[in-house]
Amino acid sequence: MPQLRHKRFFGLALLAGFVWLFGIAHAAAQVAPKRVVSINLCADQLLLALADREQIASLSFLVRDRSLSFLADRAADVPVNDGRGEAILFSGADLVLADYFGDRNRTALLQRQGMEVLSMPPWRSLAQGREQIRTLARRLGHPERGEALVADIDAALARTKSIVRGHPSILTFERRGWVPGTHSLFGEILRHMGFTLHQEALGLGEGGVARLESIVAHPPDYMLMDDDAGQAVDNGSALLVHPALAASVPQDRRLILPNRLSICGGPSTPEAIDALAREAMTKVR
Repeated sequence: MPQLRHKRFFGLALLAGFVWLFGIAHAAAQVAPKRVVSINLCADQLLLALADREQIASLSFLVRDRSLSFLADRAADVPVNDGRGEAILFSGADLVLADYFGDRNRTALLQRQGMEVLSMPPWRSLAQGREQIRTLARRLGHPERGEALVADIDAALARTKSIVRGHPSILTFERRGWVPGTHSLFGEILRHMGFTLHQEALGLGEGGVARLESIVAHPPDYMLMDDDAGQAVDNGSALLVHPALAASVPQDRRLILPNRLSICGGPSTPEAIDALAREAMTKVR
């Protein structure tokens, strides 16, 4: 019986080896796409950074918005699309980069027509971001560009590690009082720099809407906000300039990061890390 079990184990191991080798051969045999369409702002950024210009058929219409898009200038001469499934079907695309939380019916339609669709979820961690970069870079036929971007991110992390002393608390505060969960890209970066995340103190470890009264009663040492935080342009941003919030966490204890650096993980991440570090070194006492 022991000999039989040994033979079975050997057979399974051999089969697993064949499957692994087949997977490598299949990946190597994939031809780099020639017409890539992106319908996702964050995928737009990665595509601009990793693909040849000739590979890009079109990007989402948001890519030219300089308040949101880190590489808006680079996209000036690239065609844009409205994200509609019918238009993409007739675009001649051989790869579509889609929003992970987007229209599932549209994605299913494209896949039924034989199109390859790659979903690009927002980064919840640096590890996930590195893997996404490498996956897309390999699929585009430019793995070395993916490694270069990963190296840039890691270099920014290396020069900003533990720059904040004393572990002060910080709360990322967005429009309408939204607070992201502790397991997020910028949550990881803030902890890496030496901050303590304040979400748990408000009972929002998984994220959610923070009541103004809760923040005033238990204010963080610092807040991280975007560059629209100083102006009330609508109901969603009015809360950010409320006098009670200003008294609890005044301007000199607010770290400001432009939307175009924080809205997506990707080519903007190294600059976002450095910009956040500059804010911390200027304002954190």
